[in-house]
Amino acid sequence: MATETPEVRQTVGPAGDGRPDIDAQLVRRLVDAKFPRWAGLPLTLLDPAGSDHVIYRLGEELSGRLPRHPGALGQARKESEWLPRLAPHLPLTVPAPVEVGEPAFGYPWPWAVNRWLDGEAASVDVLAESPQTAVLLAEFLTALQRFAPEEIPALSARDDLTAGPLADRDRATRAAIAGTAGVFDAAAMTALWDAALDAPDRDGPAVWFHGDFHTGNLLTLDGHLSAVIDFGGLGVGDPSRDLMIAFTLMSAKNRAVFRTALGVDDATWLRGRGWALATGLNAYTAYAAVNPHIAEQTTRQITSTLTG
Repeated sequence: MATETPEVRQTVGPAGDGRPDIDAQLVRRLVDAKFPRWAGLPLTLLDPAGSDHVIYRLGEELSGRLPRHPGALGQARKESEWLPRLAPHLPLTVPAPVEVGEPAFGYPWPWAVNRWLDGEAASVDVLAESPQTAVLLAEFLTALQRFAPEEIPALSARDDLTAGPLADRDRATRAAIAGTAGVFDAAAMTALWDAALDAPDRDGPAVWFHGDFHTGNLLTLDGHLSAVIDFGGLGVGDPSRDLMIAFTLMSAKNRAVFRTALGVDDATWLRGRGWALATGLNAYTAYAAVNPHIAEQTTRQITSTLTG
């Protein structure tokens, strides 16, 4: 068995916050017991790994992803079911699930083993001014929305693929607007939010959406967009929520390129701005005070939605 470094012995998840403690010893036990063919492969903690999962690289070719909180607990099985079907139809690499591990040793939820994806998190500095990136992201969403319509399940039987409408965010968003009035333009945010809620609903059949389509869920290689990750929000319905990528990543000029390539009408764009505002405010109020990187990202997202 490979020797673990002091870095990967750390516990992830503060005691008393309702989240399980996840450390290298636990991951080692889970992997060795459930998948003995990988027993002894070295573990390396990916840090930072995002707010939803603790991720360990397992050897050179695999990664273990363990949900941090109940909101992410369905992702392992969802991705295992749908990503192998989606992957052949998409113009960018997506995660390749290998196994789903069951709860054990006090860890309460299903967890995933995926193929390791090389790359770095996408950044505004690298991609914001790239019209090629804007077009490629539009092509990705177009392909996702067109994916095997006959495969769209009956939503009444698949709660894991449904998501609430924008209006479900009304109370929380108005509270966030009030709470950030000293940072952002509250009148402008309120006007945008009211307009987004009043925008006509989508006219047409439900289509697939990624559900959490922002800069942090894109990877780059050699400065070029290479992969889309984290499909925990994958679902069927109104795809306007995926327009948040335009406000988290792109310059104003390339937002226009993206919108044209995707063929987005005024009502859909307005709903998309509403989704970007709501999710940006949610992340800002939750994390900005303790994470300067998130503060910078979400400030950009919120201010971009106001300019359109």
